[in-house]
Amino acid sequence: MAEMSAGQVQTGAGAAGTPVITMNDVNKWYGEFHVLRNINLAVTPGERIVICGPSRSGKSTLIRCINRLEEHQSGSIVVNGTELTSDIRQIDAIRADVGMVFQSFNLFPHLTILDNLCLGPIWVKKMPRVEAEKIAMKYLERVRIPEQANKYPGQLSGGQQQRVAIARALCMSPKIMLFDEPTSALDPEMVKEVLDVMIGLAQGGMTMLCVTHEMGFAKSVADRVMFMDRGEIVEQGPPSEFFTNPKSDRTKTFLSQILNH
Repeated sequence: MAEMSAGQVQTGAGAAGTPVITMNDVNKWYGEFHVLRNINLAVTPGERIVICGPSRSGKSTLIRCINRLEEHQSGSIVVNGTELTSDIRQIDAIRADVGMVFQSFNLFPHLTILDNLCLGPIWVKKMPRVEAEKIAMKYLERVRIPEQANKYPGQLSGGQQQRVAIARALCMSPKIMLFDEPTSALDPEMVKEVLDVMIGLAQGGMTMLCVTHEMGFAKSVADRVMFMDRGEIVEQGPPSEFFTNPKSDRTKTFLSQILNH
């Protein structure tokens, strides 16, 4: 797929249904640095999108704008029918539907794994402790580490901690999951265990946007792969097309570097 003109909203090939995320002409600057340039994107329910690109291309900023961890300066972002503005009630409504997993695990080191997972449901959803613990254990089972419930984060491997971070996000029953380079801080032998959990989520129909350089994951899971550079969505398409027949010279250069690394 060739480079897109401003104002052209990009959707997945064959995507159906009302978009759960719509970005129209979104721009963001850090001082003089124009980090997002006229981003137009529509994500449909259940769609799995992998975003790749060189450092400082804007990919992490893009997904962080979706739940207002970063504030865009122009354009519009609508998530599940709610537009992101400075209104804290709208931000809270969107964050209730959007889970996020970071490069660093962001677990509270002084709390057990079970307590880390129960915090959100108890404090945000006002859920009774007993119910919160049932949900926490359900998702620890799902990420295959229920036996770690009473340990502390420092007693777990990096891969286990990232699986806990995924389970913690799932405890809030999100409709959308955002992943910001979730395996880049892990030792190579721990990457597969985290990717396996993410593949399970994808197979369960979760709407997912994932910033990653794990191209094997992109080939096997993504409905759409997007390449970003210099704050723009340069090219996108289904993995079969994206990897075998890239159109942009920038995409070709990036893929030759990362696939031959």
